[in-house]
Amino acid sequence: MARQPQDLLYLLTRAERLAVRRVQSVLDEFDCSVEAWRVLDLLSDGQGHNMTALADHAFLPAPSLTKLVDQLVDQNWVYRRVDPTDRRRVLAHLTPRGMQRWQLLAREVRSGWGDLEESLPGAELDGLLARLAEALEGPGASGRGTFPGGVTPGRAERGVGRAR
Repeated sequence: MARQPQDLLYLLTRAERLAVRRVQSVLDEFDCSVEAWRVLDLLSDGQGHNMTALADHAFLPAPSLTKLVDQLVDQNWVYRRVDPTDRRRVLAHLTPRGMQRWQLLAREVRSGWGDLEESLPGAELDGLLARLAEALEGPGASGRGTFPGGVTPGRAERGVGRAR
């Protein structure tokens, strides 16, 4: 019997919500949201990233990302600088304090995730999910009104990933 799209969507949504809930339970101890953790994670590479890249990585619309980055700047975890190659753009970077915070959060999230590592086929699962995302983004995928990854959620689904 062929797999129905709604079955796959249900399984992926369920897995994502449970994963976010697990990560958020660790981050709650540090008064950090999953979205903030995602921003810190991307910035941890030291390259500096524009707001579009951060919004894509955190799965946030631009206005919500701006508010979040403002909070991270107020906490002295992130700073903004004009992009030297395109002065119309702004790049965000981690402060030394932000890097320390990200390292602590990454260590705690990994330890909270540890028992899953043994039960999941790590590289195989990563490969399958990457192939699925590429297939969903590929030819025939409507680019209209999509979120990162080609997902077009309805209003009720925009809160996915915010389970607490």
